[in-house]
Amino acid sequence: MSTTLRFGPELRRLRVEAGLTLTEFSVALNYDKGYLSKVERGERSASPELARRCDAFLSADGELQRLVARPETAPDTAESPAGSSRWRVGRRAVLSAGTGALVDLGMQLGGQALSSTEDPLLPSLRVQFDQLRKLGQSTAPKVLLPLLETQTRMIAGLAGDARSVARAPALLLASRFAEFTGWMAQEAGDIDAALGWTAEAAELARAGGDPHLGSYALVRRALVTMYGGDAAGTVALARRAQSSELPPRIRGLAAQREAQGHALVGNEVDCLRSLDRARELLARDGARNGPEPVIGTSHVSDPAAMTTGWCLHDLGRPKAAAEVLDREYHRLPPDALRTRTRYGFRRSLAHAASGEVERACAIAGDLLRVAPAVPSATVNSDVRRLARELSRFRSSSAVRDLQPALARVLAPAHD
Repeated sequence: MSTTLRFGPELRRLRVEAGLTLTEFSVALNYDKGYLSKVERGERSASPELARRCDAFLSADGELQRLVARPETAPDTAESPAGSSRWRVGRRAVLSAGTGALVDLGMQLGGQALSSTEDPLLPSLRVQFDQLRKLGQSTAPKVLLPLLETQTRMIAGLAGDARSVARAPALLLASRFAEFTGWMAQEAGDIDAALGWTAEAAELARAGGDPHLGSYALVRRALVTMYGGDAAGTVALARRAQSSELPPRIRGLAAQREAQGHALVGNEVDCLRSLDRARELLARDGARNGPEPVIGTSHVSDPAAMTTGWCLHDLGRPKAAAEVLDREYHRLPPDALRTRTRYGFRRSLAHAASGEVERACAIAGDLLRVAPAVPSATVNSDVRRLARELSRFRSSSAVRDLQPALARVLAPAHD
């Protein structure tokens, strides 16, 4: 029996068991009664958003979501990124590289090399990393990527020519450049490059004596599977990055990602348990005040709280999600445009799902004026969800006024 035919009768059974008329149910969910009636009779397919909301309202423990879930990819699909040489640096090349590599790249460094940990070049490169990370909040990823790729290779080349005392710090900095390059590649929609650079970051970190970034690479890969809708793969990867010997921040970020994986399939108990674990681990994190670049987001003051709002929406609790996201969104730095756009659209989506259509459109309208400056393949997935959610309210003048701007953001780019 098709999932459409199975979903409808199961939804009707759960609704009747809850003592709800179709009218009461449609009002509670902010869905058209006629549409829900057709879904129950198997004449219309249920969207993942509807299944999520019905699941939460009827306490179905993810059963309704599973009836409409997309086939999941294998959990290890993100384990073996393609080996394209365009992003690989390579550990052997790193350890044997000399200053000749810099000539090939056309980089002029005035003859400087990393001769000691006190050399002024390495701190200046660290400052450059912080500046590029900040620039990533207000610049298109495709603009930054060539510079990030070149700088990663350049610093790896410097490490190969450095004395042993300075090699490790240079490799570790190169690994952070590679990790950020992977994130920008994902924002640009190039998943293969994102996975390739993330794997390279782990390799550079291991060569520099830090075994932990490899575990954070699992968290980053779990982000790819999460946006791909692969809940099982997301949870599996995130759990591998939570061993007790890892730093609290990596374990906390991994627990957050695990929670998001559970939320995708409506597993509220495990989702909230993972969020509690993330909150406790991140509260113990001292990395934000340390000398090294912060792993993960540096613009969200309470990542566990923001992720809670994200998960509540995916668990079919949009009103609770909107309350949390409203509060946390106002704590974001004004200049963090990319981060504000990401969580702002998720906030708009939560309000739309709650039936607060004019509020959702007002939020989205402000964001759509900023979005072209910080294009994002991952954010666009929520913009598409928002467009689908708002399409249920075509009679709203606010929705009609917003539709042209939504279409422009979602239109494919032309060279």
